[in-house]
Amino acid sequence: VQLQASGGGLVQAGGSLRLSCVAPRNIFSVFSTKTMNWYRQAPGKQREFAASIGSDGTVDYADSAIGRFTISRNNSRKTAYLQMNSLKPEDTAVYYCSQDNQIWGQGTLVTVSS
Repeated sequence: VQLQASGGGLVQAGGSLRLSCVAPRNIFSVFSTKTMNWYRQAPGKQREFAASIGSDGTVDYADSAIGRFTISRNNSRKTAYLQMNSLKPEDTAVYYCSQDNQIWGQGTLVTVSS
């Protein structure tokens, strides 16, 4: 497994979750050069971009994530994170992490109940 996503679960609207994406097979020097992305796919919908963080720490967010989600990375742990606050039922989806949009994790399910 090249990317392992975790941290999903069931949460009530307004709650928070933190997703993690580990690249266990990367060596530190490789991981630090990669852009890490989070995408999500809701039931019956296409996969959509959620957030990204570049090797220099530059971040980008989908409009729906601005002000609620925060992406970060810890290169020494070869891990990217997605902190999600003020969750809404429409955030319900399988969340996928990717590295340079070339390598993908298996996804972690986030369910937000109303």
